[in-house]
Amino acid sequence: MIDFRLDDEYEALRKTVEEFARSEVAPVIGDLYEREEFPYEIVAKMAEMGLFGLPFPEQYGGMGGDYFALCLTLEELARVDSSVAITVEAGVSLGAMPIYRFGTEEQKQKWLPELCAGTALGAFGLTEPGGGSDAGATRTRAKLDGDTWLINGSKSFITNSGTDITKLVTVTAVTDVKENGRKEISAIIVPSGTPGFAVAPKYSKVGWNCSDTHELSFDDVRVPAENLVGERGRGYAQFLSILDEGRVAIAALSVGLAQGCVDECLRYVKEREAFGHKIGEYQAIQFKIADMEVRTHTARLAYYAAASKMLRGEPFKKEASIAKLVASNAAMDNSRDATQIFGGYGFMNEFPVSRFYRDAKILEIGEGTSEVQRMLIARHLGVA
Repeated sequence: MIDFRLDDEYEALRKTVEEFARSEVAPVIGDLYEREEFPYEIVAKMAEMGLFGLPFPEQYGGMGGDYFALCLTLEELARVDSSVAITVEAGVSLGAMPIYRFGTEEQKQKWLPELCAGTALGAFGLTEPGGGSDAGATRTRAKLDGDTWLINGSKSFITNSGTDITKLVTVTAVTDVKENGRKEISAIIVPSGTPGFAVAPKYSKVGWNCSDTHELSFDDVRVPAENLVGERGRGYAQFLSILDEGRVAIAALSVGLAQGCVDECLRYVKEREAFGHKIGEYQAIQFKIADMEVRTHTARLAYYAAASKMLRGEPFKKEASIAKLVASNAAMDNSRDATQIFGGYGFMNEFPVSRFYRDAKILEIGEGTSEVQRMLIARHLGVA
């Protein structure tokens, strides 16, 4: 029989992260969010818990867990705050995972221990100012010059790229152009502080205000030839596979935000009175919350299914897109309904639902827009 219950180990992790989010994140995150400050103390505490090393082997300083453990962690963190959750998600699935999946043993030994420990963060430099969803439109160039790569170009919307503990950015760059015009795209590690590597001031964003996000530029940046990650010319394919995994993680984060909206509304409707009654007694409110719970439950099942196929080593690209699409929609719809239930208070920054509303929209954009997910799902169905 199909059993969706978490085993003891997963459930223990979930409860631990839930308690941490409620006791350590919730009391301070609102103030940090309004000041747009990166949550260094929270990150340090999560590092001590081993959250940044969850899906990596112990030989590299990881916890020996799996990707589903990461997803459960992201869900529980995002029930309270998405900025904290995306810091972990990007640090693990975008910063460290490319090196673990495709790096040489030397690269793993050099970079993964600090990344798994959470004492350093890695970033993933794919998106460019003129590229957006068209990752194949990469313009950043890398030329092999003797025993070094010479890199020129820029990247945009890069998470965890400018913190005090950012150690590296793995960037995609065009390393050759074939006679037929086809670009050869490779992935290269650029350590922080490399001459010519500049981090622009942080973006002013609608949401994820405690998440670190910058535009990056590379002006005659030189790094050793051995900083190539994986095979030359396979960078685009490698990062597409990383994005498939990342979409499951973003789906889990989206479910957490959707569930957080339900949590907040359930508390509020038992306290708020209107026209002589608790507003939870009104059927209009009851139906809204019921719909919110249905969306959350459905989205959770979608990411569970995608993660299950991933862990079994089966193709999961379609399921990852379904999970990401369903869950991001649920997060956006739930945050809208939660704000409506809270009324004027939902528009006040002191209430978590206002933060949820600001954070939800990017989930329909980052790591593949909803339109891209529909395109991928249709493609796997053989529509075109």
